[in-house]
Amino acid sequence: MMRQVLTRYKGNPIIKPSDMPYPCETVYNSGVAKMGDKYVLLLRCGRLHGMSEFGLATSDDGFNFKIHPEPVMKKATEGIFKEPENKGVEDPRITQIGDTYYIFYSCYSTRGFQMGLAKTKDFLKIDRIALTTAIDYRNCVLFPEKIDGMYVRFERPNWGRPCIWISYSPDLIHWGNQQLIMAPDNFDIWQDCKVGPGAPPIKTPRGWLNIYHAVTNTMAGSIYRLGVAVHDLKDPRKVIGRSHQFILAPQEYHERVGYVGNVVFTNGAIVEPDGSIKIYYGGADTCMNVATGKVDDLIDLAMEGGPDTTVKQ
Repeated sequence: MMRQVLTRYKGNPIIKPSDMPYPCETVYNSGVAKMGDKYVLLLRCGRLHGMSEFGLATSDDGFNFKIHPEPVMKKATEGIFKEPENKGVEDPRITQIGDTYYIFYSCYSTRGFQMGLAKTKDFLKIDRIALTTAIDYRNCVLFPEKIDGMYVRFERPNWGRPCIWISYSPDLIHWGNQQLIMAPDNFDIWQDCKVGPGAPPIKTPRGWLNIYHAVTNTMAGSIYRLGVAVHDLKDPRKVIGRSHQFILAPQEYHERVGYVGNVVFTNGAIVEPDGSIKIYYGGADTCMNVATGKVDDLIDLAMEGGPDTTVKQ
C-alpha cells in the first residue's frame, strides 16, 4: 500500500532564479551541509552563458535562505582542471569529515563528465584537490567516515545502463575495487531506466540510509523520482532494504514545468537531533525546494521492500 513519508514545505520553492543577486536562468541541485548552526546550500546556478557555477546560500532555520552576492566557484581557467571544466561545474555533493567539507562535483567539458573533488572550511574559499575519475562519470557521494580503513563512495558511471556502484580509496584521490551494487528494477516502473546517488549516505543505527534518484522513460519524456534504500553498516555493498515505492515524485507545477520538466532531484539532506530529516531537491532543473519527514519512516519503507534483488549481493 502506497503511503506518504515526506511533506513538502509550504513555502516551496525556497530559492528561484529571480531570487538570485546575479543573473541566473536556473538554480537547483544544491549540495547541502550544516556549518555550526547554519544550513548551507552550495547552489548549482545556471548562468546566462549557459554554464553552471556554484553560488552560496545560508539559513538559520533551513527554510529561509540568504544568498551570497557572488558565485563562490566557477569553472577553472588554468591548470589540470581547465579542460575538464570548460563547460562548467555541476551538481555538488557535500560530506563533512572533521572540520573539512569535501565536495564531489561534476566537471563538464566538451568530452563529457569527470568527477572532481574539492574541499573547504567556510564555503567562501574552495580548493580543488583532484580529478578522481576518467570519462564518463556523472555523480559521486562520499561516506562521512572510513570503513575498514578506507574512504568509500557511491558513484554512477554515465555509460551502459546507469547503475549505482561502490568504490574505495586510501586517500580520497585514487579509487578502485569498484563493484556494482544497485541497478534499475525491471518490475518497478518508476525506477526501470536508471538509478544514481542522491544525498551522501546517512549513518543510522539501522544501516546506511541511501536517498537516490531513479528514472523511467515515457512517451512524453523522462520522469525523475526519489527512492530510498538501506545498506549494511559494516559492508555497504549489501543492500539490506530497498523500497518498491518512491518517496517523492514531480507533482507541483514548479516540479513538472521548467528547464527540464518532470524532475525532482536531491544532492543532500540534513538529519535533525529529533530524528527528522530535511531533503533538499531541485524542481524541474529550475528551482530549489525542501521536503521534511522522519528518518525511521524512510528506513521502515526501505526495509519493507526487503533486500535488493537487482544485483547479486
